[in-house]
Amino acid sequence: MKDYKKYFIIPAEPDEVYLALTNEATIRLWTGDEVSMDASPGAEFSMWDGSICGKNLELEPGKKIVQQWYFGDEEEAPSIVTIKLHPDKKGTSVELRHSNIPDEAYDDIVEGWNEVYFNDLREFYEEDEA
Repeated sequence: MKDYKKYFIIPAEPDEVYLALTNEATIRLWTGDEVSMDASPGAEFSMWDGSICGKNLELEPGKKIVQQWYFGDEEEAPSIVTIKLHPDKKGTSVELRHSNIPDEAYDDIVEGWNEVYFNDLREFYEEDEA
């Protein structure tokens, strides 16, 4: 099991970024894929046509999202994603921590965070500014 931490800058206010990560309709807008999201603690979710599935553990509007991501049935420890949103002069500084990533999924997960998840979200807001 491995951990990953990285910061991203998203050109939008923290409240907007929070909604983009927790509101089903908004997630569909920037992913273009099928999504199931109920922004309440304990609710399960599915994104990218089921590529990402998990459960919301803690939600603090405009500030923090904590989720458990599922990686099959034989997990040694829960895989926890913590996203903290901080105001930044360029919009929002997103602090990502993903713990207990299965070794065999690590490279794909890191690539997904960098090349898809936060890249697509950043592009969504950059296009919105244009």
